[in-house]
Amino acid sequence: MLLDLERFYQACNPSRPLIIGNPSDRRYYIDFAAVRGGKIIEALQRTIARISPDIPTCQLFTGHLGCGKSTELLRLKAELEVQQFHVVYFESTHVLEMADVDVTDILLAIAGQVSESLEAMRISLKPTYFTKLFGELVDFLQTPIDFGVEAELSVGIAKITAKTKESPQLRRRLRDYLEPRTANILQAINQELLERATKELKTRGKKGLVVIVDNLDRVAIRPLPSGRSLPEYLFIQRGEQLRKLNCHVVYTIPLALTFSNDSAELQHRLGGGVAPKVLPMIPVRLRSGEIFPQGLTMLRQMVLARAFPDILPSDRLGLITEVFDSLETLDRLCLISGGHVRDLLGLLFDCLREQDPPFERECVDLVIQRQRDYRANAIDPHEWELIFQVVQQQRVRGDIEYHTLLRSLFVFEYRDHQGAWFAVNPVLAETEKFKSWLNDTHK
Repeated sequence: MLLDLERFYQACNPSRPLIIGNPSDRRYYIDFAAVRGGKIIEALQRTIARISPDIPTCQLFTGHLGCGKSTELLRLKAELEVQQFHVVYFESTHVLEMADVDVTDILLAIAGQVSESLEAMRISLKPTYFTKLFGELVDFLQTPIDFGVEAELSVGIAKITAKTKESPQLRRRLRDYLEPRTANILQAINQELLERATKELKTRGKKGLVVIVDNLDRVAIRPLPSGRSLPEYLFIQRGEQLRKLNCHVVYTIPLALTFSNDSAELQHRLGGGVAPKVLPMIPVRLRSGEIFPQGLTMLRQMVLARAFPDILPSDRLGLITEVFDSLETLDRLCLISGGHVRDLLGLLFDCLREQDPPFERECVDLVIQRQRDYRANAIDPHEWELIFQVVQQQRVRGDIEYHTLLRSLFVFEYRDHQGAWFAVNPVLAETEKFKSWLNDTHK
């Protein structure tokens, strides 16, 4: 048997993005640009490497949770590294408290990650502003933090973050102290860290510094006393400050903001006039509801590549029966995912937990049924009404409706030559509730 079961299981892990810079991961990668409605990563890369290599750029990237953003950003990192840029990629969820985050937290996280990455290259910058700031902070917070004699910037920031992560009170006090100093902190990061780093990197043959801040789209959508939501406050009200870093930056932002009344303000304040790039789903059906063969073909390849990474794409189709009892069963899985990468991998992962391949149709249907009931449980009557509206109009209105439907993955966004359109998550289309509504509307 050609199928390595353990490797297949690891490759289907829905929570792990592919690290394209890593040759063993690259074998699993499928480029969906042809069916996703545009070369999104190429545009981000071209802006940095071709159009503006020496003048900092700030670009925004968004899309549904689980549609493959991290994998695409890791591909961007790998491609820019080939072009001799020094790229610092980090997942903000590992560094920040996503339910309670402010601009100074994001700026310090970037400073910490950049300095850590430079220290690994034996580039040691000692920003005097921060040495002084850390000293003042210890006095102000009245909390012993041992920075050591020759503390690197990244160590200092990591120690402060660790301390404040444990205590919301301490975090609030730190914020009250740092907030009025945001402009000075930004200036110090630019002059003492980023500009010096870029200079030093260029002497080592690098073309510049790029920071990719992933998972920032996961900040909590909660209202603030001002009436704005946390994402609106961070990315719109304070967007100009996040934009002012003296290196190339790519931020992931919540998809909700692109539906907000303030989306134009977002485009100007944080995007510098450029709208965010959106990574849509992989279409497996057309607007008309017919199957879209090109999208389905590519999803089949994605599944088969996880099973047979070392076999040519053209030869993989002959091995379908090693993994499924028939091509129809594979197609059933691809179509029910609606082209949502993480859902498709999650269904595969579940099949593997049930039985060894080849998976029988009954096993696949059981896994789908479980997913259907799990997702449908969360939907209240008002949300069903919204879903029915989206199905009829193929569009989503207003940001509050959006939050509910798209964040919960009840409806999916697609792009074609006419623009964006929306459809119900196919797994919900199999619920009794949806079927009876469809019946009533078509009477």
